Amino acid sequence: MNTPITLQAHVQDYLTERRRLGFQLKYPELPLMDFARYVDSLDWAGPLTLDIMIDWARLDKQGRHNPETWARRFKLLRPFIRYLRQFEPATAMPDESVFGPVPGWQMPHIYRDQEIIDLLGAARQLGTDGNLRAATYETLFGLLASTGLRVSETVHLLDTDVDLAQGLLTVRQTKFNKSRQLPLHPSVTAALLRYRTLRRQQVQQHADLPFFVGTRGQRLGKQLSSRQVDRVFTLLRKQLGWINRGAHDAPRVHDLRHTFAVRRVLLWQAQGTDIDQSMLALSTYMGHAKISYTYWYLTAVPELMGVAAGKFEQYAQPEEVDYADSCQY
Repeated sequence: MNTPITLQAHVQDYLTERRRLGFQLKYPELPLMDFARYVDSLDWAGPLTLDIMIDWARLDKQGRHNPETWARRFKLLRPFIRYLRQFEPATAMPDESVFGPVPGWQMPHIYRDQEIIDLLGAARQLGTDGNLRAATYETLFGLLASTGLRVSETVHLLDTDVDLAQGLLTVRQTKFNKSRQLPLHPSVTAALLRYRTLRRQQVQQHADLPFFVGTRGQRLGKQLSSRQVDRVFTLLRKQLGWINRGAHDAPRVHDLRHTFAVRRVLLWQAQGTDIDQSMLALSTYMGHAKISYTYWYLTAVPELMGVAAGKFEQYAQPEEVDYADSCQY
């Protein structure tokens, strides 16, 4: 008698097959394995039903009870369920009729200069002068604002990735499995040098030392996590009492990345730079997989919608034609 194949085994086979075709599948792996463990824990026999998938999608460890989150978890299942139906044709197919479509890109909170100044000032107050924790978060938030790095890219920087002599950051194997080098403004290089100098006074140097380090207890000298950064940012955001101007629940640390992109494009507009020629450079600098991701900033942010409208009016304005001159060949 053959032993039934567990759903976890099906997930592993699915991931192996897709990776053989060239897909990375780093993000879907964890939720798919979580779904498989959930189903296997039920001792379920027979084709999967929508009720099982819905119950799993609504499991919310963070207690947000957000239908948008449920819709995203539901959507993650679809490619795997299509694969599974070749073995269990009666398996139900999750679709948008349950939780609705996954929301598209939402307007970010674009930070004003004073808000960024206040954020860095609040981070500086996390400790006394010379306090490594305060310096870590002040420098980290400043780097995010001035380079548009993702939080995950920033916390994964090693000390050896930061070449302050050349003013270059090396960002390795990022979200889309790409590496890139980023030139830094001299003021950013100076801030990173101040932080490195302070960190070396308190943390022993070694080959795999992260550039930004934890500062408390057993975390001293260890790599920060994105969750730690989000937690500190949320603390400071509440302390500063910003008014939310984005479509998300509150201003996010990731919105520093959006702010960097928007301000760069606005600066190009003010300087009369050809935006179309410059967008490829910005897309490469930010590590976007497709240039269309970068062009999104021209359409989804009010500041640039005004610029776009102005350009349209400029090109739509009919020109006066001197018909007498136009008839001369």
